[in-house]
Amino acid sequence: MLRLFVPLRRGRTAHLRYAAILDGQTVNLHAQLPPSAGLPDRAEIVLRRGRRRHPCEARVHEGPSGEALVDAAILLGTEVGGVPVGTGRWRLRLKLYSGRRSRTLSLLLLEPPVPYEGPTKPMEASPVTGERHRLGRSVRGSARVVSTAARAAVEVTKVQLTHAGVTVDFRVFGTSVDGPRAEFVAAGRMIEQAVEPLGPDRFWVAVPLSRMTPRGTRPEHWDVVLRDATGRSLRLGRRLHDVRNPLRVFAMRGLAVTPQGHPPMIVQPRYTPAGNLRVTCTRMPEAG
Repeated sequence: MLRLFVPLRRGRTAHLRYAAILDGQTVNLHAQLPPSAGLPDRAEIVLRRGRRRHPCEARVHEGPSGEALVDAAILLGTEVGGVPVGTGRWRLRLKLYSGRRSRTLSLLLLEPPVPYEGPTKPMEASPVTGERHRLGRSVRGSARVVSTAARAAVEVTKVQLTHAGVTVDFRVFGTSVDGPRAEFVAAGRMIEQAVEPLGPDRFWVAVPLSRMTPRGTRPEHWDVVLRDATGRSLRLGRRLHDVRNPLRVFAMRGLAVTPQGHPPMIVQPRYTPAGNLRVTCTRMPEAG
């Protein structure tokens, strides 16, 4: 279908030279206008779904070869002061103004955004709301934004390690929890701890290191799980980021401690390659 429609529409649509969603919540567009549009006085990008319309300011300027270009950066989500898009497919249109006249063009997306290589990757979700936005296109090649609700997740915001224990602050996205409690789970062991609220969907939990001492000489790895009154469980971790290796980028310092009545050990909080929070406790060699 694209092979049929794209050649027919080139002369009466704006061609997107660049289109991407950066930082998980900002649509960045760079388009070239068809020659018939001239150089308009001003322009807007309009997001539309059914009867809902959200116009957003765009910048019109002339390119090095005299072509008319339009740039726009559109922030998505009311929580960050952006467009209240909500979930669904939103059509993108370009509205041009020249004097008292106006004209609306489709935005033609010839190639979808291609993921890049490197230590970082495109943000898959808003770091503030957890909502997910991606660029797509219709069967006729017109660009659109597809927005979905946040997936249920527990996002770690702070880890504090002291000689007494580990404290974890976290947020809950994409779901609500009733009567939450935290479980620190290692092989054959489980420590249940009360969860305290910090604000709407924000909590903290602390666990004493005296309860996490290894039983033998091998390291013990403690994963952290949030469980609610229904029995549903969610792993604590880092999800809303753009790094490919959380273990390396979000590295945390270890600490040598001696819990009262127990041998010395090394405590190392870290994130697994999947982003899950894990606390590794290792008995110090001289203590064994």
